[in-house]
Amino acid sequence: MEDTAIIDLYWLRSEDAIRETAAKYGAYCRSIARGLLANAQDEEECVSDTWIRAWNAMPDERPNRLKLFLGKITRRLACDVLRSRTAQKRGGGQTALALDELSEVVSGGETPEGAMDRQALRAALDGFLAGLPERSRSLFLRRYWYLDSVEQLAKRFGMSKTQATTTLHRLRQKLRAHLEQEGFDL
Repeated sequence: MEDTAIIDLYWLRSEDAIRETAAKYGAYCRSIARGLLANAQDEEECVSDTWIRAWNAMPDERPNRLKLFLGKITRRLACDVLRSRTAQKRGGGQTALALDELSEVVSGGETPEGAMDRQALRAALDGFLAGLPERSRSLFLRRYWYLDSVEQLAKRFGMSKTQATTTLHRLRQKLRAHLEQEGFDL
């Protein structure tokens, strides 16, 4: 079923919307949750919650790209589960490691001025990603959006772990230079 038809089902408040969404995007949303959570029960709960959030959000929003809309919801929910988990355990993992790598470029602290600049930062990051070759963009997104481990990236992109680490380091340096050129104080 086409995305526009699925979105129409949401707007009509038809329960078929959830069934059609799960059939078309269930595997995609599970893969996002799996990459972040690595726990089958948490993954399924996260995906189920995605359908509920989509159901609740849809009357107010009509997403241009349903797949990205659902992926964003799933990722946010999975990150919430991770935050809850790490607040309880204070354990390590790929999320903390990936965010540590990016912290040298973009700080996580929120100030009133930072909140005002968030939209500009998003635009600058989009511009950076748009300017990368497809392979580099995919590598960057797999690491910092999907939180793949360096080992997973090396295998996926047919490179050694050292090559993957070096490429990611260079991409972070390019991101820093791009953000500085855009006027961000790092």
